[in-house]
Amino acid sequence: MKTPCTLIDSNWINSNRLYIKRDDLFPFCFGGNKARKSVLFFQEIDKGNYDCVVTYGSSSSNHCRVIANECCRRGLQCYIISPEEASEPTFNQQMMTLFGAEISVVSVNEVHNTIEKKISDLKNAGKVPYFIAGGGHGNIGTEAYVQCYQEIKEQEQELGTYFKHIFFASGTGTTHAGLICGKLLAGDERSIVGISIARKNPRGRDVVINSVKSYIGDKANEEVIQDATIFIDDFTAGYGREDKRVINVIEDALKKYGIPLDKTYTGKAFMGMTEYIKREKIINESILFVHTGGTPLFFDGLIKHGEEI
Repeated sequence: MKTPCTLIDSNWINSNRLYIKRDDLFPFCFGGNKARKSVLFFQEIDKGNYDCVVTYGSSSSNHCRVIANECCRRGLQCYIISPEEASEPTFNQQMMTLFGAEISVVSVNEVHNTIEKKISDLKNAGKVPYFIAGGGHGNIGTEAYVQCYQEIKEQEQELGTYFKHIFFASGTGTTHAGLICGKLLAGDERSIVGISIARKNPRGRDVVINSVKSYIGDKANEEVIQDATIFIDDFTAGYGREDKRVINVIEDALKKYGIPLDKTYTGKAFMGMTEYIKREKIINESILFVHTGGTPLFFDGLIKHGEEI
């Protein structure tokens, strides 16, 4: 399922041409990168004899919203382990509840053990649980964005352009890893620039690199992978934290382009891309921003900030 890729500003910052790939319009549960990944996860689930799903994520998690919805429409019970440190009410959380997910809120230090116990308890009760790591982390999540990269290449041909730089929100790492793997496997020369929404270097970058290595094996050497991994953490205030600059970016994007961003993921990435373009003095290029979704989170910001957005 292709998502649109269109030119939204032909004379953007430094005379660059700004394109956006609307993965937020992926046709399921408000779309986004997690919806794209869920297709591959549930292909595997549907082929197996699994009768429930266990996963992890915060109250803002697009991943948990999508997985809960996929489970609901299949009649599978969804169990979500959620950290209490990031559990403020959100529209994503409301939808998880609407879809019948069982949400267990625990301290972040207890998450791992809680997941292990939940899976063990389910098996002891005769259930067959399928576990999906937070954010869809792992080779299946990476594969979804290798496929997306191939889709981008097809759309370049249709548009008659070449994206010298591709930007997006880098979170749990497999969206980032998938785009890098797509580039390496295709032998392309371009910058894949992940704007971190939470993690700092070196941990955030190392997670992406490990995901690339896990997927690509020996098809690229260490130096090539290191050079291809651009992980920018300069613009990170922290997961879900308020940043007036991000709120302003969200407002501007809606007014100028009619495109909703959110304060947790895409708003940060769009702001980081803008500052990176200025700092690196990138001029007169075709730039692609991959909108990885989070539309319900836009409305959380709208309600919280009232007239500010």
